[in-house]
Amino acid sequence: MARLDTNRSGEMEVYVRVIERGGFSAAARDFKMTPSAVSKLVGRLESRLGVRLLNRSTRKLQLTPEGQRFYDRAVNVLAELSDAEDEAARAVQPRGKLRVSVNMPVGLYRILPLVPVFQARFPDIDLDITVSDKVVDLYEERADVAIRSGPLPSSGLIARKLGQCRMVIVASPDYLDGAGTPRTVEDLSEHQLIGYNFPRAISEWSFDDHGTIKTVMPGGKVCVGDAESARQLAVAGGGVARLAAFHVRDDVDAGRLCVLLEAFNPGGGVDIHAVYVGQGGLMPARVRAFLDFCIENVDLN
Repeated sequence: MARLDTNRSGEMEVYVRVIERGGFSAAARDFKMTPSAVSKLVGRLESRLGVRLLNRSTRKLQLTPEGQRFYDRAVNVLAELSDAEDEAARAVQPRGKLRVSVNMPVGLYRILPLVPVFQARFPDIDLDITVSDKVVDLYEERADVAIRSGPLPSSGLIARKLGQCRMVIVASPDYLDGAGTPRTVEDLSEHQLIGYNFPRAISEWSFDDHGTIKTVMPGGKVCVGDAESARQLAVAGGGVARLAAFHVRDDVDAGRLCVLLEAFNPGGGVDIHAVYVGQGGLMPARVRAFLDFCIENVDLN
């Protein structure tokens, strides 16, 4: 009986790679090992099996009949093992508590309306959602996922892009009746521009004036701490705001807000990312399920 500490599948994988790559050196590069380490591993395999698998020379490797049969069986065994692992991974039902921090517009207008759909699809996941434009520390808050807009600072977190939202300049009809409608970028200097007071806010508004990029710094009498407050203030006639198009679509359609200066809109948009703690593709099933669901269902246009 084989010893429990013998990595039989690992030995098989290295042996198969040696044959497929035509030598120890090429296989060693694939596994980030030294050629001598690969050679010793194959030697240990031969010793354990009690047969010679390869005839070695300075120029090439030659399979013995036993080595050929072992190679054929090893290829099939590794394929079966891979299939078994894939099947087991797919069978894992995502479950447990999922803590999500999401910014105001995306949370209120895109994530929360989809919660019943998510719950129906993943009944064993318990959602704990915080909607705030405050940037949380995932480690301190023990959050699994944070959805953030704009450029991401350098960190040890893994980021997955959910999409991009287009930005528009808006104001209410009542405000425009009293203050006039801005027709050029320069006209904004005569208006109340609603700014933000949270640290990661994009401070400047950018415009494309016939190929010349111009920026405007909002500096009205009122600044707010989140985009939803800016929307409500704009609807109430408090000034001109720059907001995501999806965030104000209902207000524009209902006539509560008017889109301004579209001829100077530079296009593009603000990137929306989901960030999470993890290494590479490794993550809990509940996190993967939520990210895949967002990619599939969250419309940021």
